[in-house]
Amino acid sequence: MGISLKPQHLNRYRQIGWLLAKYGHSDLVKETGLEETLTAEERVTPKEEAKADELAADLEKLGPTFIKLGQLLSTRVELLPRAYLDALSRLQDEVEPFGFGEVEKMVTTELGVRMSKAFSDFESKPMASASLGQVHLARLRDGRPVAVKVQRPNIREQMVEDLDALGDIAEFLDNHTEFGQRYEFTRMLEELRKSLMRELDYRQEAHNLTAIREQLKDFPHLVVPAPISDYSTSRVLTMEYVPGIKITEMTPLARMEFDGEMLAEELFRAYLNQILVEGFFHADPHPGNVFLTPDHRIALLDLGMVGRIMPRLQEDLLQLLLAISEGHGEDASQIAIKIGQPRREFDQTEFSRRISEIVGQQKTATVEQMQVGRLVLEVTRCAAESQIRVPPELTMLGKTLLNLDQVGRTLAPQFDPNASIRHNAAEILRQRVVKTLSPGNLFSGILEAKDLVQRLPARLNRFFDALANNEFKVSVDAIDEKTLIVGFQKIANRITVGLIIAALIVGAALLMRVETNFRIWGYPGLAIIFFLCAAGAGIVLLLNILFYDKSKGD
Repeated sequence: MGISLKPQHLNRYRQIGWLLAKYGHSDLVKETGLEETLTAEERVTPKEEAKADELAADLEKLGPTFIKLGQLLSTRVELLPRAYLDALSRLQDEVEPFGFGEVEKMVTTELGVRMSKAFSDFESKPMASASLGQVHLARLRDGRPVAVKVQRPNIREQMVEDLDALGDIAEFLDNHTEFGQRYEFTRMLEELRKSLMRELDYRQEAHNLTAIREQLKDFPHLVVPAPISDYSTSRVLTMEYVPGIKITEMTPLARMEFDGEMLAEELFRAYLNQILVEGFFHADPHPGNVFLTPDHRIALLDLGMVGRIMPRLQEDLLQLLLAISEGHGEDASQIAIKIGQPRREFDQTEFSRRISEIVGQQKTATVEQMQVGRLVLEVTRCAAESQIRVPPELTMLGKTLLNLDQVGRTLAPQFDPNASIRHNAAEILRQRVVKTLSPGNLFSGILEAKDLVQRLPARLNRFFDALANNEFKVSVDAIDEKTLIVGFQKIANRITVGLIIAALIVGAALLMRVETNFRIWGYPGLAIIFFLCAAGAGIVLLLNILFYDKSKGD
């Protein structure tokens, strides 16, 4: 039995089946029925295991949806070995640009005016091209330089079709295989679908730009381009142009012109504030999205991917980061258990031992070797392997910190992220306390106190009246007393019926000695009637016990 193959998805089924077979999951290909979509050459299992870099290259060939799928898989530490995670985290989201004619058509349709009316200049060659869209340098009529992000034509329709094909396979795996039940691919795919739909709506990215700009107003050396709302829609995003170069393209001579340690520290502190105080952060700060401006500031670009963390989880994450940075493995394991959801097979002793070993390794690491993001991902991987369901926010946090580690070391090779976490912890706690004392929270507390004061006299009055009239009761919901009483009544009734049956049998035995003309089957008639009544009552009682009591117990 396999999935029901839909004709419109046959090509994608074949490509997915080929990927599974190539990377060691031929059994899943057979179970899902994808084998019949493959050619004889594609069904042959490779003699040697395919390399991690090949997976990244294969996903790039399959298009935008699979590139995004690879980026999601790079955060699922429980699914793939480290080599594959590293390869997928470097997955390039760069594809051939589409024609300027399509760009002009898209901009005109979305903005509702000709391109020449909206912009005084619009470069035909894109500055950057990715799987979802490409960016062009332009100039508004008032002379301001802007960057215009234009979405690829028909990219939404293509991704929806790809996600439908992936969804068919994920649903089958979850419902019919142990592999799927363990990793819940449908849930993972739904996470990817939501992420893609948000990225495809450029209005959401414009909101992210505005929100992150507001968060970073107290960090003078960090800049985020402001969106131009009048020139932005769901498929076209116009924002301030921020000149600069990727930090990965800086020469050693250029690094001597600015204080890299100060920039790395401020960037790391800003992200800790986003993650642990604001609960809203830029989730993709890889080196390709971080630029150095001519005035030696850090520019954060491409804010389509963001993460959100609830207040309760923020506190747990802060404790986890501090435990890791201090090298307290036992504390880190306990916090990881509290964050996740242990399954039945979870072995706490073994898990604590493994976490202590992972965290303990960083005590002997040099500054160059310390990677707090890598440690968070290792803790997450260990938790998943130990049968703890880990929230995706923890993995996203690990990947974000891993990217920050890389950016920080690019700016300053001696930058120590662990030290930054430790000496910023007190400030983070202070900001969290200040945030809880915001006007909104204070007004909410005042309203609750007002409600308590208003209702308190009436409640006290009722309490003392009940106490004075001896009507005060304490309700303890330990057992259901009504059910208990009904059970006792049923037992008493059964005992009574049993005694009556016994009496009928004894009476019938005594009447057998009495001579009478009324006989049944040659025996005294009254005795036989008593015997029959006792037998009937006994059978009814037995059937009632066997069937009625059993169904109630189930």
